[in-house]
Order: sequence, then structure tokens, then C-alpha cells
Amino acid sequence: MTLNPADDAFADHLKSLLPAEVFRPAEARYLEEPRGRWHGQAGVLALPRKVEEVATLIRAARAARVGVVPYGGGTGLVGGQLLPNGSAPLILSLERMNRVRAVYPDENVLVAEAGVILADVQKAAEGVDRLFPLSLAAEGSARIGGNLATNAGGTGVLRYGNARDLCLGLEAVLPDGEIWHGLTRLRKNNTGYDLRHLLIGAEGTLGVITAAALKIFPRPARTGTALLVVESPRAALELLSRARDLLGEMVSAFELMHRQGLEFLAEHLPEVRQPFQPAPEWTILIEIGASGGLDPDAALERLFAEGLDAGLLSDGLIAQSGQQADSFWAIRERLPEGNRLVGAVSSHDISVPLGALPDFIARAVGVVAQFGPLRINCFGHVGDGNLHYNVFPAVGKTRADHEDVRADVQLAVHELVVELGGSISAEHGIGRMKVADLERFGDPTKMAAMRAIKAALDPLGIMNPGAVLRG
Repeated sequence: MTLNPADDAFADHLKSLLPAEVFRPAEARYLEEPRGRWHGQAGVLALPRKVEEVATLIRAARAARVGVVPYGGGTGLVGGQLLPNGSAPLILSLERMNRVRAVYPDENVLVAEAGVILADVQKAAEGVDRLFPLSLAAEGSARIGGNLATNAGGTGVLRYGNARDLCLGLEAVLPDGEIWHGLTRLRKNNTGYDLRHLLIGAEGTLGVITAAALKIFPRPARTGTALLVVESPRAALELLSRARDLLGEMVSAFELMHRQGLEFLAEHLPEVRQPFQPAPEWTILIEIGASGGLDPDAALERLFAEGLDAGLLSDGLIAQSGQQADSFWAIRERLPEGNRLVGAVSSHDISVPLGALPDFIARAVGVVAQFGPLRINCFGHVGDGNLHYNVFPAVGKTRADHEDVRADVQLAVHELVVELGGSISAEHGIGRMKVADLERFGDPTKMAAMRAIKAALDPLGIMNPGAVLRG
């Protein structure tokens, strides 16, 4: 469907409707994405302060048939936050809608506007001795509206779930410019279709999230963190099973790291302290949170002893202080930074059933090898089946040297994922990068239903055109 550009006449019309302070020239940061594969375009950049202004902008865009690209923190990795082709859009940044509206510690609820930075949501919860458990590498710049729009995952999914599981209600503007006042704090609300879950994960294609009622949790009285050297991915899974049997829901993170990622850190970020030399082939970072009088360090010591006796692991360290725990987490959290400094040929955010993880990791090596001596950094949230399976240039080469095989590498990896019953997008979303993959691998019935929903709510196709579904 053809859309009109956000030209000077459209900009002048918007400025007649809203205060001048809402509009700014589009700086470069609104037109770039972290991996540098696309460059966006902008006709108008708007930064509203309240939901009524968002509604005014959407109504005007609909009347003029101008595309709207919602913009959060710009940290998305699949190109959902920019429009590289077609008519120049209205970029709608929620960054000035950045208030924590209310906190209800007795209800374990926090209400935040979409532009609040994730780290600030965490701090607001901490201020009332609560925990907001969504945590990811970009939390210092990612915004909660974008986290919800992409159904972000992160390191706490094993215990607390995805962003979807942390949301009770939403305020949003739909494609016709109407405001949905769904900012409920209710945990039971069985009144028909749940628009909340329709908008979460829709990547701005069905409306603009402007605020959310979020679940917060009692803070664990004590936490324990350990780095464990495991013999293989299969051993890691058996260790996870033992950890769950021993610790139940206390296990909040279980992260797998491969030697290649640690070597990238040593080469490009030597300030990141690594306790094991040389780097082990496979390492697990585990964190547990205990309440009452439970001793997490004693529990980790027991898990280590059981794993050692069973031949699942060969070495390990239990953090003896908060500072040491932070240093362990720094290794995991800076892996994406190390990857960017090397420059990936192809990056894959995939998930497979837990039981299929070892098979995927073993078989994917051969799948990638057919394209040459490429390097693989496999790491991620193995506790929930989500791996970041990233392929890098051969030693002495750059990603530009392998550009001719990038699409083929991605397709081959995704074919294996689907064969094993997995998903081509575990937590990053579809954006624009994976539209063709979704068309190729998506269930036809689901795809037809998605297109019908899009057509019903956004018949003109103005909301984030080209993201998730081809325009």
C-alpha cells in the first residue's frame, strides 16, 4: 500500500496542531541501528510529552496516509526502529514520556511511561525495596516501551518470564488515533480479547504503547553467583536439571558461554577480568536468589559438588562478594560488545527445545563450516532455550569479506533451527531483518491471522510499515 511522505506541508500541519517543542530535526542517532546494516530516513521527528499528543500525531498521520515509525531507545537488533526505504515517515520518539507515574509496593506494581529507560524502572523498584527483573545488556539506554513492543527477554526469563509476563496493563494509541485506557493493575481480568498481549511483541505495527503497569517482586534476601566450567552443552543441561531439583524457583539465571566469546573479550576488551586461563570451552554463569534464612552460597557449593561427582563440570568459582559477582556478570554482559568489535557475518537469535540444544550446537558447526573457516560464538540464556548463535569472519578477514555468503549462512542456520522445532527469533523480534524468514518459516494459518489483524486495526498500513509483515 502506497504511503505519502512526511513532507514540509505535513510538517507544517503538525506544527499547527501541537507546540513547537514537540518537533526537532532528526539527528543521526534516530536513523542508525547498532549493527550498522541499515540507515533510516525521516520526514518529521516528533517527541510528544503526553498520550493526547501521541493521539493527535497518529490521527494526523492516518488522515495524510503517512507512515509512523515508533522509536524507543534505538537498541533493537533487527531494524524495527528505522525505515530504510519508501516514503519518509514520521518518527515518533517516546523519550520525553519518561515519568514513573506511580509505585504500589504493597501490590507489587509499578506504572511507567513508555520512554522510561529500563535501568530507571529497575531503580524505581529498588527504591521501594522491590525488584523489576527484566535485565539485558542495553538496559542503560533501552526504554520500557520498546522492551514491551519487542517482548524483550534477557537474563531473568528463566525465573520471571519475558517482558510479556511482567506486564499487567497498557495505555496505548491505536492506528486510528484512539487512546486505549487499559492501564489496569488487575491480575485477573477475564473480559474478552486481551489487547495487551496483542500489542506486546507487535513491534509498533498495531499501535504505540505509551505507558505500562508492570509487575515488581520482593527482592531476594540473598543472592549467590557462580562461574562453572562444564564439560559440554549436554552436561550444562543436566546441571540445570539438577539445579532446579535442588533449588527450585531460586534459579534466576543460567547462562552458557563458549570459549570463542571469551577470546574475543581477551582480544578486544582486555579490561574484562577473566578468572580462568586459558578460557574453558564451555562456561556456565548461574545466579540464584534466596529468601528467608536460606544460604545461596551453601546451595551453590552443594550443586558444584554434585556436578563434580557426576562428571558434569571440572572447575568453578562461587562469588565471595557483590563485587566479584559483578565481575562475573561483566563477562557475560560484555560479550555482545566484543562481538560488535569483531563484526559478525551473520547473527542469530534463536531458540530450540531444551532437549534439542546439544544437538543443535553440534550440528550447526557443520552447517556453518560449509561456508568456509568461519568462527562461531555461541552463548545465551540456555535455561530457557535461547541461544545467540553468531558467526564471525575467519582470522585475518572482516565481515565484508564474507558478505556474499551472509544470507546463505543465516538461511542454513534457521533451517536447522526449524527442523529441530525451534524459533528463528527468540527475543529480538522480527523487525525488518527477518521478514523474509518469517514468510518462509511461519505457519501459514498464523501468518494469515496476523495479516487479518493488521488489516483490521491498521487498514492503511501506517504503523511501522514493513516491520514484521511486508508492506
